[in-house]
Amino acid sequence: MSIILKSLCVTIIFLAVLEVKGQSKLNEFNRLPLKQDVYVQLPIGSIKAKGWLLKQLEQQRDGATGVAEALYPEDDNLGKNTDWLGGKGNGWERVPYYVKGLVALAYTLDDASLKAKAQKYIEWTLNSQQQSGLFGPEKMKDWWPRMPMMYALQSYFEATADKRVIPFLTRYFNYELANLDADPLKEWGKSRAGDNMEIALWLYNKTGDPNLLKLVEKLNQQAYPWIDIYSNNQFYFFGDDFQPKHMVNVAQALKYPVIYAQLNETKDNMDAFSKGIEHIMNDHGQPQGLGSGTEFLAGRNSTAGVETCTVVEWMQSLETAARVIHDSSIGDQLEKVAFNALPAQFSSDFKNHSYYTLPNQVMSAHGELGFNQDYSSGIVSSPYSGYGCCRYNMHMGWPYFVKNAVAATPDKGLALITYGPMEIETFVENAKKVKIAEDTNYPFEEQIRLKFSITGAAVFPLILRIPSWCNLPLIKINGAAVKGVKQGKLLKIKRQWKDGDQLVLNFPMHIATKNQVNNSVSIERGPLVYALEIMAENRVTKTHALAGFADYEIYPKSAWNYGLTFDKNDLAHSIQVKKGAMPANPFIAESSPVKLKAQAKKISSWSLAPNKLVAFDVPVSPVFSNEKTEEVTLVPYGSENIRLSLFPTIGQPKKITGNLVENFDRGMPDNWVFYGGGWFYKDGTIQCASNAGSGGYGMNGSKYVANNTNFKDFSYEADIRITTEGDAGLMFRVSYPAIGADAYEGYYVGLNANSGQIQIGKAVNQKWVPLATAKYPIKLNTNHRIKVVAKGTKIEVFLDNMAGSVASVTDGEYHSGCIGLRTYKALASFDSLKINSL
Repeated sequence: MSIILKSLCVTIIFLAVLEVKGQSKLNEFNRLPLKQDVYVQLPIGSIKAKGWLLKQLEQQRDGATGVAEALYPEDDNLGKNTDWLGGKGNGWERVPYYVKGLVALAYTLDDASLKAKAQKYIEWTLNSQQQSGLFGPEKMKDWWPRMPMMYALQSYFEATADKRVIPFLTRYFNYELANLDADPLKEWGKSRAGDNMEIALWLYNKTGDPNLLKLVEKLNQQAYPWIDIYSNNQFYFFGDDFQPKHMVNVAQALKYPVIYAQLNETKDNMDAFSKGIEHIMNDHGQPQGLGSGTEFLAGRNSTAGVETCTVVEWMQSLETAARVIHDSSIGDQLEKVAFNALPAQFSSDFKNHSYYTLPNQVMSAHGELGFNQDYSSGIVSSPYSGYGCCRYNMHMGWPYFVKNAVAATPDKGLALITYGPMEIETFVENAKKVKIAEDTNYPFEEQIRLKFSITGAAVFPLILRIPSWCNLPLIKINGAAVKGVKQGKLLKIKRQWKDGDQLVLNFPMHIATKNQVNNSVSIERGPLVYALEIMAENRVTKTHALAGFADYEIYPKSAWNYGLTFDKNDLAHSIQVKKGAMPANPFIAESSPVKLKAQAKKISSWSLAPNKLVAFDVPVSPVFSNEKTEEVTLVPYGSENIRLSLFPTIGQPKKITGNLVENFDRGMPDNWVFYGGGWFYKDGTIQCASNAGSGGYGMNGSKYVANNTNFKDFSYEADIRITTEGDAGLMFRVSYPAIGADAYEGYYVGLNANSGQIQIGKAVNQKWVPLATAKYPIKLNTNHRIKVVAKGTKIEVFLDNMAGSVASVTDGEYHSGCIGLRTYKALASFDSLKINSL
């Protein structure tokens, strides 16, 4: 009781000060002992979108966000009977997710109708608080869903200064501190504790209540060890516990290290964020700037998808990190995700979304894909695509991007973290009101024009992010060039700013290629990633009760199986930039203001995978093609709902054919790709991940393939340690690998400790064909040295350095191909691999 009284006294004093200072002081900077050089968000509504960016927000208002209650009227969703309005439903995370985005959109647009929609949830939530401090539905015994609702309350307070919010949160955090030992974090709350910590630190800066720092420490003790996970690439280290490999959790917790580092600023804590991104992008990276996850981390193959929740949570983590770590690369990453991944998840009118999107998604139709978590509507454009979480969480994407584009700095200035058409109105040095009009069509043009409106003049610093992709940045103030502008750095300009001052930022954009899976490339210009323009046919598969809403399957009406030809030393002449008029919505391929023209050839052997829903993984480059050269058009990644963004390059194939040694002593090897399940590096070995909790049909035959190899006759050996029932072994003469137990062409030799058998077989037409079996005393948790010798049609298997073969077979189905590793309903580790041609 004494803790609660003390906190309330602090709160009352704070609110009295707040009334004197006014809303301009809502965002307090970090108090001691927190890290002092941290930027803070401007009060929501301080940044107004304009131009194409405003169009995205308006489409949300007029599309799925504005009519979500009518789209999802069930008791367990957003119906009048939801438990978040006192009803009998079970809204759990769905209502808080939605309200978090709704409040941000309502006050960013200053839209009365949206504010009214949000207010009923805010009022019920504030009035739901029990004497103990607990709030929300009484029957909901879970810390997690209250976390997104606190973000909604944070935005609401910033916009309205409602006096109820601070004491409300104070009481709740005191309840948490008193009850977490008896009822510790679990599952989603344990994964997403960083959200709770961020709001607690925000409140601490309002009230100075030291109990909030104790709460942050307790949350850190109970959460997953995210700092270690990110620093040491430990996402798969938790066995059957899927939480740390669930990509939405991974994206959401990316901000965790920098949140905690404000209280405990060690090098390890500060570095964990960037190390985590490096590990994720190296092992699971996609061209649109974030890691794959379906729903578990899914590798770099071009058939792996990205979940809508992952996109918006990754963005929020970057937005938070940019305020704590002052590194221009964070803003670069944020723009890449926002301008490419985010719009790709939605239909151009924001009525539909796709639960998963793929970098090479050449059609969008119902069916099983074999993902870790599979949904028949997972890549379909629909208001009901996939699982229900994304249709509620997606609403924060664009409003939070606007809200976090500019931050206040402790030295009473401003930092521009991302760019776009908008207007900033806030307070700087000595509470001087300043308005900055940002006039631009960026990222569809290269120039950004800032015009200052100030009564009189004010001295304050302005920090500008100089993109790392821009080789020749130029900044002018009132026509005079600014010195010291450096690529990939933050530029700080402190001067006396006057009414009418104009700052012009010129960021010339050039064509660049980025190396991707299987030696493919993605094409970039500035912050935009480009994809092949595919003519598309939308087929309505279902119309919904709400007028104007329907499900669409999307099919290609033009060829997609192209490889690019270009001079990598002269991209400017190989790929031409074509500029057009700026439309209201630039994320429509047909009317895109910037298109690229490139030379390409069709690859006749590249087709749809066996499930007839996705293309085979992008073939290893270079790829030979005797087709004619054609001119193709590339459009911004986010302007299409079907796309090809990972391109093979045309040329003479260059695969490893002689010998290969891989001791797995430097982590995941280059040019190995997994299909289904997960693979990771631990203790000097490559291991397959547990797929507990997975609903995908492709998980029982997880493959890890060296696609850049092509062996015909060889001796192929490795150490294998099997730790569960099932079998594990070596693949060879493999082609066309895909997700699915038998989705490949080639041979496999597997060891099974439970049955004490060695089996030799092959996959033909998506079916397993056994060729031979032999008995052998295979032991669990024991290294067995397996060697396969293949010469012509004869295949022999040797074990544990025995002189004679333990199994053999003669078969002439496949003559050459890749090598790889495979497990079937087993966990195993692999090491000391080598192969030599005979």
